[in-house]
Amino acid sequence: MRNPHFRSTRRTLVARLGAALALATGLSGLPIQAAAADYPDQPIKLISPYAPGGIADPVGRALAEGMALDLAQSVVVENKPGAGTMIGAAVVANAPPNGYTLLIATNALVLNPLLYKKMPYAANDLRVIAVVAEAPLVVAVSNKTPAKNMKEFAAYAKTVKQNLNYASVGRGNTLHLATELFKTAGGFDLQEIMYAGKSGEALMSVLTGEVDLFITVAAQATPQIQAGKLRALAVTTRERLKALPDVPTTAEAGFPDVVGATWYGVAVHKSTPEAIVDRLRASIDKVMKQEAFRTQFNALGLVVQEPRTVAEVTRFTNDERARSEPIIRKFDIRLD
Repeated sequence: MRNPHFRSTRRTLVARLGAALALATGLSGLPIQAAAADYPDQPIKLISPYAPGGIADPVGRALAEGMALDLAQSVVVENKPGAGTMIGAAVVANAPPNGYTLLIATNALVLNPLLYKKMPYAANDLRVIAVVAEAPLVVAVSNKTPAKNMKEFAAYAKTVKQNLNYASVGRGNTLHLATELFKTAGGFDLQEIMYAGKSGEALMSVLTGEVDLFITVAAQATPQIQAGKLRALAVTTRERLKALPDVPTTAEAGFPDVVGATWYGVAVHKSTPEAIVDRLRASIDKVMKQEAFRTQFNALGLVVQEPRTVAEVTRFTNDERARSEPIIRKFDIRLD
């Protein structure tokens, strides 16, 4: 008679082997190693966690076009906005870790765990694999506002009988933090007008004069500034932008602590095989090095990045958290 302990142990081993095999198998039923070797053999989704009309759209679509040529496979951008980018991020976090569902990652991926106690995915479910471009911010005002620089705006905001307002596309993001820094440094208050992720609508409201101030991504507002439809008071960079050479930096404008930038990159599920991650990183790096890609976005005020190693990307996101957390704590920003 066989030992019942032996049968129990054998069943446990079989179960464990089955679980391990399931983890190492993709949707096609092939082991991950085989799937990685054939990658990509189907269309890739690039999820944008923002509504159409923002700067994430041209970045994502240009990146998708370049990657599609390099990978010989279609890369389709899908907009999944809402909940401070968490809806789009959750799509990727809950997708199979096979490299076919990617995320256009921004600062929000790092900031949200500092702002929310509960999220639809774990903070470490997603992994940033590349930082494609940085977008400095611009302090922009309606042409109806008399202020010509940041000091004049601060003085004006303190003297008007009714508080001026500012456009917000969400609390706790880089744009909001920079606005809070400006309000604190200038000693004035502003009424918040919420546009919940709709940066295109927010910009239009400043253009029409419904909103007085909008600290936004410089790349989004540059065409309107160049056309004279919007007044730029300063940019949040150490040096002036090539696209806006006449606009001073916040330090030059007398507000050196008003800093910030939005960055755009690509994130994947944390369990994506390294072979697939390496293939994606190589493709993204190739696109970033293309002169047409760099020229197109540098002209808009985006700063296309040099390719980073895995360690450098990790250091970049860690630095972002270390820089932003004290500001979030100072202003006691909580979103749940």
